[in-house]
This record gives sequence, structure tokens and C-alpha cells, in this order.
Amino acid sequence: MTANAPRSHVAPKRVGLLGGSFNPAHEGHLHISLEALKRLQLDAVWWLVSPQNPLKSTTGMADLADRFDSALMMAKHPRIVVSAIETKLGTRYTADTLAALQRRFTQTRFVWLMGADNLAQFHKWKWWDRLILRAPIAVIDREGYSNKALSGTAARRMERWRIPMDRAGLLADLDVPAWVYLPIKRHPASSTAIRAEGRWQV
Repeated sequence: MTANAPRSHVAPKRVGLLGGSFNPAHEGHLHISLEALKRLQLDAVWWLVSPQNPLKSTTGMADLADRFDSALMMAKHPRIVVSAIETKLGTRYTADTLAALQRRFTQTRFVWLMGADNLAQFHKWKWWDRLILRAPIAVIDREGYSNKALSGTAARRMERWRIPMDRAGLLADLDVPAWVYLPIKRHPASSTAIRAEGRWQV
């Protein structure tokens, strides 16, 4: 396992960041990453495999090395990079991780990628109000969460900064705060279901 993202002098110009536990990684992660590459006109998507999500229990959480390996196996695309760089940065919260990456990769425009399930609880994230001032955000539709997410606390507070989906390709270059909701074709895969079916042993 390597904790290093690409070095700053070779980092792409427009990068989507998909953070998560990847417990395990699955085809749904790949699906939304490919959609983000296309719809947001990104040069790359980095999967940031979290050492431990502060909002998730450690019960049932596989070791970082196993989750990282599952992401490597799933991310079979030349423009998707798997990283556990938070272990090297020493960051725990997304706002801190994003700030550290922006200091390291000064020529890169980052877009934070999240599923609609995360938007529904976004207001519970540590320093979420700082995060929206650091990078544009793309929220990816997810089965069963659209209405809850778009009517939730964070979405209502950020509504005036939401851009129409037909401008999604411009998101990486917009001044913050800015965000877009992308209603893409949904993928049924989920880490929870995979664990429940016994296809991922912790």
C-alpha cells in the first residue's frame, strides 16, 4: 500500500476527490467516478481511502490495507488514482485534508465528490462550512436519498450557490462556493449490501 498521490509537478489540472471508507470498494464507486470524469470534465479522480471516517463505527470496518487493496482492484482506469494520503498528511477531517492537498498541489483545481447520502448528513461534518469555501462540490444522485438530501439542512443553506446541471462541466473553474447536483443513472452496488451478503469478510 502506498499513501502517496501523484507528485505536485505531475498532478492533473482538474481533479475530483472521492473520499470514503471503501469497505469494500465496488462497481458503484467506479460508476460515479466515470460519470464525474465525463460530466465535470475532469482530468482525474482520486479515491481517498480514509483511515477511519469519524461518523462511522469501527465495528465491521476492515483494516486500511484491505480496503486500499479492494480499491486498487476496482479502480481499473488510467485516470482513477487510489490513495491513502491522509495517513501521511495526518488529517482526520475532510476540510483539513482538502486544505493540505491544496497547499501541496497548488496548480490543481479540486472538486469534492460526494453521494446524495452524504449531502443528507453534510451539516454534521466537522467544519463543513469551511469545506464549501475551499472547493466546488459535486453531489451524485443515489437511490433512496434524493429527496432527503435536497431538502436537508446543508442543501437548504447552500441553495443560492447551486448551479444548474448543464453547467457542470464548468464547476472545477468556478469561484467558491459552488455546487451541482448530478442525477445520473444509478448503480445498485453498495458496501453495506456486499458485507451483508458475506462477500466481504472483516
